Amino acid sequence: MVFWKKLFSNSDAVTTSETTEFGGELLNSENQDASQPQIVFSTERDIDFYELEELCDRVGWARRPLRKVKKAIEHSFLVVSMWEVQGKKRRLIGFARATSDHAFNATIWDVVVDPKFQSRGLGKAMMKYAISQLRSADISNITLFADPQVVKFYQRLGFILDPEGIKGMFWYPD
Repeated sequence: MVFWKKLFSNSDAVTTSETTEFGGELLNSENQDASQPQIVFSTERDIDFYELEELCDRVGWARRPLRKVKKAIEHSFLVVSMWEVQGKKRRLIGFARATSDHAFNATIWDVVVDPKFQSRGLGKAMMKYAISQLRSADISNITLFADPQVVKFYQRLGFILDPEGIKGMFWYPD
């Protein structure tokens, strides 16, 4: 499994420190002006589903039934959210989740970053944070599904198409 070793041999980990009031970790918290908004990552699951759907709306995703969104989050192995925090106010600006067999494999789903915060390296930082969380749980095989327009983004993070001849297959009801 050369692919997996290659993917995780580059330990370009996300630097986070200092826990916030709501349990998140600040991104690059040194030299931060307290009056300026800060970006915080969290693995807490206390996400307002309406706020998540509004975030998904901003990137043009189709609406999903909130009961299913809730169920998907409840049954996920990992939930990562990214917040803009200023004082006591926080706003959801990024989200991703992963399912897993809790031993070898995880699949990342629903990666979304508010368009106002794209092209700043925040999506990359959120993905690296998610990967580091999965790796700390000793998950070694991480997969994801990507729309064609974002394949290059994931390739820059070390994901490759069709590693070692692996073919993804799908079954859908008729």
